[in-house]
Amino acid sequence: MEFDRVRLEIDGSVGVLTLNHPEVMNAVGPEMVAGLMKAIAEAQSTKHGLRCLVMTGQGRSFCAGANLQPGSTADADPATMLEAHFHPFLRRLRDLPFPIVTAVNGAAAGVGMSFALMGDLILCARSAYFLQAFRRIGLVPDGGSTWLLPRLIGRARATELSLLGERLPAEKALEWGLVNRVFDDAELMAKAMEFARELAGGPTVALGMIRRLYWESPHNTYEEQIDLERQMQGKAGRTADCKEGVRAFLQKRPANFKGE
Repeated sequence: MEFDRVRLEIDGSVGVLTLNHPEVMNAVGPEMVAGLMKAIAEAQSTKHGLRCLVMTGQGRSFCAGANLQPGSTADADPATMLEAHFHPFLRRLRDLPFPIVTAVNGAAAGVGMSFALMGDLILCARSAYFLQAFRRIGLVPDGGSTWLLPRLIGRARATELSLLGERLPAEKALEWGLVNRVFDDAELMAKAMEFARELAGGPTVALGMIRRLYWESPHNTYEEQIDLERQMQGKAGRTADCKEGVRAFLQKRPANFKGE
C-alpha cells in the first residue's frame, strides 16, 4: 500500500513500514508525516491482524532528518512543525499495542535518529550511523531525543553527541548500548523480519503491555511501577494466550499464541 512518501507492506502478521523518499535520503516533512500517520492507522486496522511492525528506509538512508528543501520544513516555524506533525506521530508509535523493530539501513540523523530509537528492537546495518545534526543548523535536539538519549546511553554521551554533532557508527552505537544488533548490510532486512516474526508469534497483548511498562518506568517511583506491574499482570493473566502458555509449559510443548 502506498501513502504519501511512505509504503506499507503486509507480510502475514508483520507490517513493514518504509520511509519512501530516497531522493532526499528520506528526509521527513509534513507530507511524509501525514503518510506515516495514515500508514500507522492502516497497520492498526483489525482487518490485517498485525502483531509487529518493522520500520525502515528506502535506499541508502533510514531518515536524514527534517526536510530542509525550499518549500518544506525550512519555511516553517520549527516549534509549530513539532507540535502539529512530528509529536503526534511519535506518540502514535509510543502507544502502538504491538512491538516495533527498526531496521536502520543507513543514516539516521536529526529527527530520523529519534524515529529509529522508537524501536523496541533497534537493528542496524554495519554501514549505518546516527547523527545529532541539529547544532549544525543552529537548532536544539528534538523528537524526544533529549529524553531518550540520557536514559539509553547516559548524560555525558548524550551531551557529547548533541554538542559536537559527530557521527556515531553502528558498531559504536552497539558498544554504547544504544542499539540491539548490527548485521552486514545485505542481511539486515532478513534478520529484521526474523525478529519481527518471532515477536508476531508471541503473546501480543502481553508484549504490548511490556512496551507500556518500560515507557512508563522512567516517570514512576518504585511503588508506582510495581503497582502498574500488578495492574498489567492482572490483565495479562486473563488473556487466552496466558492460559495457552501455561498449558504449553505443563505439557512441555511450544505455545501456540493467538495474540488474544
